[in-house]
Amino acid sequence: MNSEKIRNLTDAELKHQKTELSEELFKLKFQLKMGQTESLKKMRGLKKDIARVQTIQREKQLASAKGGTEKK
Repeated sequence: MNSEKIRNLTDAELKHQKTELSEELFKLKFQLKMGQTESLKKMRGLKKDIARVQTIQREKQLASAKGGTEKK
């Protein structure tokens, strides 16, 4: 998932996306511990996607805080 696609999502969609990615990562970790999978590459990608979503959430949060405190 690229960052431009993530930036076009709303706050609720970002939260939902983060939840889905976290659940998928949990499932992969569980499968790895049980010896059912060895998809380390996919786990690494999921971690990076979660970080991208969190970064963009924080950027939006800072932008809204900055926009709300400016004097006109």
